Amino acid sequence: MRVFLSAVVWALASVLIITLVTLPINTRTQLIASLLVVGVMAIIRVLKAEGKWRLVALAFGSAMILRYVYWRTTSTLPPVNQLENFIPGLLVYLAEMYSVLMLALSLFVVSMPLPPRPPYSKRQDGELPTVDVFVPTYNEDEGLLANTLAAARNLDYPPEKLTVWLLDDGGTLQKRKSANVLDARAAEQRHNSLKLLCKDLGVNYLTRDKNEHAKAGNLNNGLKHSTGDLVAVFDADHAPARDFLLETVGFFADDPKLFLVQTPHFFLNPDPVERNLRTFEKMPSENEMFYGIIQRGLDKWDAAFFCGSAAVLNRKALDVSNGFSGVSITEDCETALDLHSRGWHSIYLDRPLIAGLQPATFASFIGQRSRWAQGMMQILRFRFPPLKRGLSFPQRLCYMSSTLFWLFPFPRTIFLFAPLFYLFFDLQIFTSSGGEFLVYSLAYMVVNLMMQNYLYGSFRWPWISELYEYVQTVHLLPAVVSVMLNPRKPTFKVTAKDESVSVSRLSEISRPFFVIFFVLLVAFAISVYRVYSEPYKADVTLVVGGWNLLNIILAGCALGVVSERGERQSSRRVKVSRRCEFGIDGRWFTATIEDVSANGTAVQVYTEGFQGISVEKLGTLRFQPYSDLPVSDLPVEIRNFDTVGDVTTIGCRYKPQKATDHRLIADLIFANSAQWTQFQISRRHNPGIIGGTIWFLGLATYQTGRGLSYLVRNTSRDSAAASRR
Repeated sequence: MRVFLSAVVWALASVLIITLVTLPINTRTQLIASLLVVGVMAIIRVLKAEGKWRLVALAFGSAMILRYVYWRTTSTLPPVNQLENFIPGLLVYLAEMYSVLMLALSLFVVSMPLPPRPPYSKRQDGELPTVDVFVPTYNEDEGLLANTLAAARNLDYPPEKLTVWLLDDGGTLQKRKSANVLDARAAEQRHNSLKLLCKDLGVNYLTRDKNEHAKAGNLNNGLKHSTGDLVAVFDADHAPARDFLLETVGFFADDPKLFLVQTPHFFLNPDPVERNLRTFEKMPSENEMFYGIIQRGLDKWDAAFFCGSAAVLNRKALDVSNGFSGVSITEDCETALDLHSRGWHSIYLDRPLIAGLQPATFASFIGQRSRWAQGMMQILRFRFPPLKRGLSFPQRLCYMSSTLFWLFPFPRTIFLFAPLFYLFFDLQIFTSSGGEFLVYSLAYMVVNLMMQNYLYGSFRWPWISELYEYVQTVHLLPAVVSVMLNPRKPTFKVTAKDESVSVSRLSEISRPFFVIFFVLLVAFAISVYRVYSEPYKADVTLVVGGWNLLNIILAGCALGVVSERGERQSSRRVKVSRRCEFGIDGRWFTATIEDVSANGTAVQVYTEGFQGISVEKLGTLRFQPYSDLPVSDLPVEIRNFDTVGDVTTIGCRYKPQKATDHRLIADLIFANSAQWTQFQISRRHNPGIIGGTIWFLGLATYQTGRGLSYLVRNTSRDSAAASRR
């Protein structure tokens, strides 16, 4: 009876909303309704009302957006017999409808995400399952691999139940027998060097004959040679905290049909957008919206998916699916889709338990995103989640949201160039007055921003999503079109790890951004001219010119994104505070480790009369590891120092000489996962729509100037080089 009454209530509410949405009203009434809706949503937000009130605010916003959709559909499309107007007008309309569809899917997924899961009850060692840890690698640096493998060896887990595997696809027999002698020699040298590293660290080294099916094939080869009940997967640059397994494996005992426990990806370094805009310490990272909100929303509907790393999987489930799927180049999401359709379940644990590295250069960042976009398009083409047998209806919607998202380059491109249709060619893509456009479209934009703020709050600031989409669109659009025309063409390409930018420069793929920016500037000048030369069209010209101005702001901020800042540090430092002793020339001094990075550490020595220090001199750090190792010594090289009073701050570079040294480095950087949670929380606050917009305008203004200054310097340098030739 309760279900029947609920269905009746929902049906009546739907009829009421449709009636209100389609009610014919004049522009003034629409303006009043818009102001009322915005006011109600603002009041609920100011009062910080959650739960059902949050849904009430989202419902008001949804009604206003549906009202906009009805108006756009029935009143604004150009006549079909005017093809020069109808075709671009229809493209803009379809782009908007895509945005509305994605908003609807987002509302379904994240309107009420699951709260963070409580920890499961810990079990005794004898009850714990056996675990194989896979670290797949292709061309990563040996030092990077040493840190990750050492962190895996330091995991707090019974040693007899833990086996760590390095799955090396860079030293396969196929590569060692290559017809290219240099390539063959490099592969042979890598093969021998990594085998020795694994032996020293107590890790199993495994390679294969041929590089088939990329990462999926490499992981499946690992499955063939291992026997653990569970499989933990870490990318080559993703090092786990000591408590990773203890926080995750217990969930599998509670649910025999559980195939996945996924944890978030935390990164020690900023992505190129954060680095070049200098927002890493101030603003949540882009990936935090996905891992902090979206994955929790997917988890509510049993649709949290495998993200390729920082996860534990059930071998029984992988046996059912014949291992990791390899049809697409995103084997992680594809594998999860396959197992969800077979009735297996997944869990998302919202706690950072690994620390990794992001691409440092803009070109590598785009390469990574192109692979993700193409892989999701392949899943959409070959697996087609909406009709995938075995999925529940909510799971179909969740996978639709995850795959269709990567079509954003199409609407983003249309929104970028739509004002130019009118300003350059006088095409009428809207059949409405400037007043109607403002009343409906401005209300739509404001409500959309408010709903985004409700959904993502302190995890995503206003206009940042638009900036990330724009900087990716320029190069992702050809990649997405390519995979649509030839779905089997894309191949797996490893994202460059541990890069650095030592000298400030323009990105090698920055030229299109400057071309677009100057085209938009020309369009802005034309809009100003047309306001004065055609006053009878001033209302429409002002609206379209304002739209173009918004695009200029985004495009100008993007100039700062592609202007790569030079950094002396090759990796980001993490704040810590650990007591230690610093040894030099046979003397030992009380000290504190202040911060650490993948390459070195800063140490404060508190001793009067500390002398004999000099750059490039060797020293020793002595400290108690978190792991089962005893108090140990780590050799370091002094890179710089600064003495103030009785305190000397020393910058050191690690000088590992044996396998234990790598385990000590991993212990310093990765052992304590609590520091990563604290860092994330320190960046999470909600500036609000007004505050966030003002901040973004200031950021965009500064970055536009910085990008143009890089262009001038780069042009001057090229001209000087040409004259010397």
